Amino acid sequence: MNKIDAIKTLKLWDKQSKYVFTKHDLEKLFPNDSPKTLTEGLNRLVKDSILQRVCRGIYVNRDAQSFDSHIIEHIAKALRRGKYNYLSLESALSEYGVISQILMDRITVVTTGRKGIYKTPYGTIEFTHTKRSVADIVNHIQTIKDHPLRIASKDIAWRDLKRVGRNTNLVNQEELHSE
Repeated sequence: MNKIDAIKTLKLWDKQSKYVFTKHDLEKLFPNDSPKTLTEGLNRLVKDSILQRVCRGIYVNRDAQSFDSHIIEHIAKALRRGKYNYLSLESALSEYGVISQILMDRITVVTTGRKGIYKTPYGTIEFTHTKRSVADIVNHIQTIKDHPLRIASKDIAWRDLKRVGRNTNLVNQEELHSE
């Protein structure tokens, strides 16, 4: 992987507002590189601060012009690509103003993929697995303008919170049941 070609390729993708990549994405962007060459090239790009390795297998183009305030959601999407993921639990309830605490360095994501916690330089991502059907999920989540992840409705976020056995003491019941 040639450094100049890598920078050009990353700039091209930046123009399409893509600045978070999985290693698999980068394999597709540099198809002529052998696995060893790709790994060495990625290590050089990280060392030269062109890419940032935020967790295993996930890279961020540090110089991207399309960089936005929802980077942690982009990373979460990349970590569970191909699965249904949505903000729920404390993150969603905080968005709706139902809990008093605002999560600053953590997002809580419900996923049809594996559960897990990932610490990144941009905050912690907590995935909680759900066995809910895809139809049930799709019918109860909505898009938030400019956010990469969808969000659970207030009722579903509350249901998810109780289902996983989380602390419900912070929830303002009056706010929860208001329209």
